[in-house]
Amino acid sequence: MHRRNALRRGAALIAGAALLLIGIALLVLPGPGLLLILAGLLVLADQFPAVARYVDPVRVRAMRAAGESVSSPVRIAGSSLAAAALMAAGLFWGLMPDLPFGGWPTGAGLILSSLLLIALLVYSYRTTRVRRRTG
Repeated sequence: MHRRNALRRGAALIAGAALLLIGIALLVLPGPGLLLILAGLLVLADQFPAVARYVDPVRVRAMRAAGESVSSPVRIAGSSLAAAALMAAGLFWGLMPDLPFGGWPTGAGLILSSLLLIALLVYSYRTTRVRRRTG
């Protein structure tokens, strides 16, 4: 049992740290950085109780940012265009191995970023729409 707990804690540490690092990168890159930081904190807080005190303040800011990201048709269109551009760039880099960093590892990363952006955009829209109906 002790070994299983250690493996679980290790997996939570790796997954939570990865989500945090990607979220921090997405604070300056196009993407939902605060939502990924929140996801990383939630994963870490499950195994490391000291992290739990950071969850609520980040949750409030992440939900506010998610609402702002879909607050107007212009913002939704901008995010959708960014996702489409990432998808196109991923396909382009994947099909053109002669480019710097060309090939499918780079292309797959860009395509995955595009899909993640679309998923979080849909989540933000649905969450905000439900909150506007009930609140």
